[in-house]
Amino acid sequence: MDGNAQPRKNLDAAEMGVLAHLYRGEVYRSTIWRTRLDTTTNWAVVTLGVALSITYASPQASPLPLVLVGILIIFFLMLEARRYRYFNVWRARCRWLELHFLSPMLKDGDLHLEEHWQDRLADDYLHPKYHVSMWTAIGRRIRRNYFWILLIQAVAYMGKLIVHPTPLESTAQLLERSAIGPLPGWLILSVGGCYCVSWGLIAYISERQDAERARKRRDPLGMG
Repeated sequence: MDGNAQPRKNLDAAEMGVLAHLYRGEVYRSTIWRTRLDTTTNWAVVTLGVALSITYASPQASPLPLVLVGILIIFFLMLEARRYRYFNVWRARCRWLELHFLSPMLKDGDLHLEEHWQDRLADDYLHPKYHVSMWTAIGRRIRRNYFWILLIQAVAYMGKLIVHPTPLESTAQLLERSAIGPLPGWLILSVGGCYCVSWGLIAYISERQDAERARKRRDPLGMG
């Protein structure tokens, strides 16, 4: 330990009891917000399922519902990313207490991983902030859940254009089927391609940034 650093604060029995209750509270909050993440994912799955049912109800049904459901999926993704940022705060605090408060009680010897872990936790309570950016949260939610939702949406849309009302025979026919009102088919397909590629890039870049932060982080067990 650095000679200029103050020794770690020793907690008495009452303070340890308070920390134990604090840990229980943080676990409860992280569980609640984890459930909210599942809720938004369920909404996205259900709305996509409704759009699939309407689109494939008959060969003459329009593929437009699969286009419009993309707006709802984006809304649910943004909402879920925001909820994930909250969840990550409670999760990080729980993990911090597990590493520096509970683990030393369960293992022989001095297992304290950081001398001033109480200070880090206190600062997080005094100056609460998100531990990840919105873009990072979006990328993580895409990689965990929304990649498959977006993939199903894209494949189902292209499948509808290819097989209904009759099997596709030419590129010109594909462009004709994909047209929406006054909007030409090439424009709709181009926007759809950008829609899919942009979410894929966000997920990929976010994953690279997460790996880079983990590699450069001097404290691999840091909060958040």
